[in-house]
Amino acid sequence: MSLRVLAAMSGGVDSAVAAARIAEAGYDVTGVHLALSSNPKSYRTGARGCCTLEDSRDARRAADVIGIPFYVWDMAERFHRDVVEDFVSEYAAGRTPNPCLRCNEKIKFEAVLDRALALGFDAVATGHHARLEDGVLRRSVDAGKDQSYVLGVLTRDQLSHAIFPLGGSTKAQVREEAAARGLTVADKPDSHDICFIADGDTRGFLAERLGAERGPIVDETGAVLGTHEGAYGYTIGQRKGLRLDRPTSDGRPRYVLSIEPVSNTVTVGPRESLAVRAIVAERPIFNGPVGEPHEPLACQVQLRAHGEVYGCRVQLSGGVLHIALDSPATGVAAGQAAVLYSGDTVLGSATITSSS
Repeated sequence: MSLRVLAAMSGGVDSAVAAARIAEAGYDVTGVHLALSSNPKSYRTGARGCCTLEDSRDARRAADVIGIPFYVWDMAERFHRDVVEDFVSEYAAGRTPNPCLRCNEKIKFEAVLDRALALGFDAVATGHHARLEDGVLRRSVDAGKDQSYVLGVLTRDQLSHAIFPLGGSTKAQVREEAAARGLTVADKPDSHDICFIADGDTRGFLAERLGAERGPIVDETGAVLGTHEGAYGYTIGQRKGLRLDRPTSDGRPRYVLSIEPVSNTVTVGPRESLAVRAIVAERPIFNGPVGEPHEPLACQVQLRAHGEVYGCRVQLSGGVLHIALDSPATGVAAGQAAVLYSGDTVLGSATITSSS
């Protein structure tokens, strides 16, 4: 008897081709679109590949072309609680969250997978650009589209019930295949923005929910250089939009070095003060072929989605991951994920809490 697979269909080209491939491979496939907003018009509009009314219709049309059953699952309440509210509270605490990573963790591979298994499905397939070989997560062959970073939070058990059919293909090949299969989403633009911020104005979105709270912008000596309307409107490494009253004596730009939510203070300084060589991260997950590193382990780490990869040595102590970088990194923000690699193989991940 063939495996029963639930294909998560966002309405974009990637998930459509992923569903088509596994259906053609002989699996018993059912398509499902996740309704993530109780009022879709409050989220982004336009054919962008996630969370809009157009996306639901595009997903249904793709399922019709492929010839598989199709359903819409209402995940709005869970999405709002686990992704949107988490996003707001993380910024309020002075951290910089990654909502796409949290959505993969809490919605697509916790809520959806749990429901799928309860309904008798064997696995969930998505259009993520990543490879899964013998339960081991690896980077996509298309380095520019690789999404292994946002999947690094998944557990071994979740990965054992996942299928990523696109990891061996480039995005160009996926679009060509979609056109050849008669899928109308072949030329649909990719989604890059945060889906629940309709106009792309993150600062405005947060201000509406957290309110304006004026505070100081200071340099490393504590001298006040300006004011802000809410520390949540800033991220570590930010250079533009600081609106400072006093320029630097040497004309060099300033960057956000730290955000202190209790005193509502944003500290700025020169780029070299952003340099980080040591990182502490919590909530570690080890999902790769190597176990927990209780002794120092040489590997690589990626600190942001599509960010640079750094050589490092990592060690787990008292449930906390300590990362020593071989070369300094900049723009390291608490709340982001540190995803560990050995070459193109994911070893695990943890959430950054501090750096020095």
